[in-house]
Amino acid sequence: MTLPLLGLLVMAALAAGYALYGRMLSRRYGIDPKQETPAVTYRDGADFVPTKPFYLLGQHFSAIAAAGPIVGPIVACTQFGWFPCLLWIVLGAVFIGAAHDFSALVASVRHKACSIAEIVGEHVSRRAWIAMMIFIWLALVYVIIAFTDVTAGTFLGKVEELELSGATVRFERGGAVAFASASYLVLALFMGLVQRRWNLPLWFLTAVFVPATLGVVWLGTQCSGFLSFSGPHAQKAWGAAILGYCFVASLLPVWLLLQPRGYLGGFVLYMALAVGAVGLFSGRFEIRQPAFKGFDVTAAAGPTGLLFPFLFVTIACGACSGFHGLVASGTTSKQISNESHCRPVGYGAMLLEGFVALIALSTIMILEKPAGPPGATYASGMGHYLAVVIGRENLPFAIIFGAMAFSTFVFDTIDVATRLGRYILQEVFNFRSRAGAALATLATVGVPFFFILASPPALPGKPAPYMAYWTLFGTSNQLLAALTLLGITVWRWRLRKPCWFIFLPMLFVMAITVWALVRQAWTGLAASGSSLGTITAAVNGAVACALLTLAGFVVVEAVRAVRRPVG
Repeated sequence: MTLPLLGLLVMAALAAGYALYGRMLSRRYGIDPKQETPAVTYRDGADFVPTKPFYLLGQHFSAIAAAGPIVGPIVACTQFGWFPCLLWIVLGAVFIGAAHDFSALVASVRHKACSIAEIVGEHVSRRAWIAMMIFIWLALVYVIIAFTDVTAGTFLGKVEELELSGATVRFERGGAVAFASASYLVLALFMGLVQRRWNLPLWFLTAVFVPATLGVVWLGTQCSGFLSFSGPHAQKAWGAAILGYCFVASLLPVWLLLQPRGYLGGFVLYMALAVGAVGLFSGRFEIRQPAFKGFDVTAAAGPTGLLFPFLFVTIACGACSGFHGLVASGTTSKQISNESHCRPVGYGAMLLEGFVALIALSTIMILEKPAGPPGATYASGMGHYLAVVIGRENLPFAIIFGAMAFSTFVFDTIDVATRLGRYILQEVFNFRSRAGAALATLATVGVPFFFILASPPALPGKPAPYMAYWTLFGTSNQLLAALTLLGITVWRWRLRKPCWFIFLPMLFVMAITVWALVRQAWTGLAASGSSLGTITAAVNGAVACALLTLAGFVVVEAVRAVRRPVG
């Protein structure tokens, strides 16, 4: 099967899912365009702002589309082959991931734009709310750990040689990506200051700062030596620097960095999607990876080499993500101006993320072997795709664009995850002062800081350090999705409304993630010794046990809530 035909089949399946299954969910929820939404009822110009669906779709999509649908499919493809990955991406996105995002958005809109944890607290119990909040915080911590480490790997100094037009071109990929990414963040800060000071029209800011974003990519290729660091501890140093950025960024006003960075990041995301589509359908690339590698590849992948359950949690956000429910019920539900917009925004954005996962998967499918860590592999593939448009002589620029697109997705996630973690600790412990906010932020980044320092250095022939955390991140993220669907199931059950379409995917995801957590807990707690690697494994095992305990408590409380009389 050719790559373009495969792409067409996936796009057709996603489109059919939106038209058929998405419409069925809308009918089941009784979507009413005449029903006033919280954005209209509580409009305040700050948090509750009715927004046109096209713009809201872009904002929501850029918030949920991070490194997960890029790293997960690439890692899973190297372990299991591309066919089971593609099958789960399509089926998972249509019947579970998009249904979860849409359900979380509708539930929040129907509950005055409350968060998922608050909905669980209202319909299950106050104790379940506390357990859910702790679970979410632990899941966010692992989001930060996994994404920080995999991003730090893309910043490592490495001189590469490319044969272009008969000449050998040398360029420093890691230093170029680091310089471009840092310049991008400075550019976003500058845009925030300009907007705040002069309140310029959005079209003018777009015309100036979007091309400037491409400009910093080119600048990275010219200034790659400024931030080029290598050595056994360089990745840890970059990880610490990224966590320092998260600490500062999560305390800054949203207008200064979060909003302008998210706006520019959305354009980078759309450009990356366009580049991927061009390469997928016009690049004439061959599939060089095997379609299937077996059900048990533990010899190559270690204890996470079983197709069941680890394929699902390794792909993570490419098919289903509990983090999306936090976004849907945190900011997006406060901007839905009409209930009919929930399907294109909630359901549609997840299908777009499935397409992001397809493009990421294709970047490893066209290579005989990975070009390095997932970020480097994605950058290499996207670089070859972009070279179809701008010419192979510009391949260094194209590769750096792909790598910076990857790091942009990550920065859009890790500082938001840090901010959400701060909010959770502030709410649970009633921290209201600036000092309390700083303390909550320090706790949220402090745990990832320990893990980054405790991870063994990256060594040739050994699994990348991020792999020590990725599987547990994917598992906790998808188990959060199962708990979200469980809370929505209880809500619908107590209303005496049909809930099978939520209950069945919840059961599947719950079974897969609990299975994966039990295996990870056993592997982690069985580790012995005093080396940093075994300490990390033991901590992972302890966290897996904690997640199982918290999830089990929420399930027990949900059963009790279902058995309580309605009144």
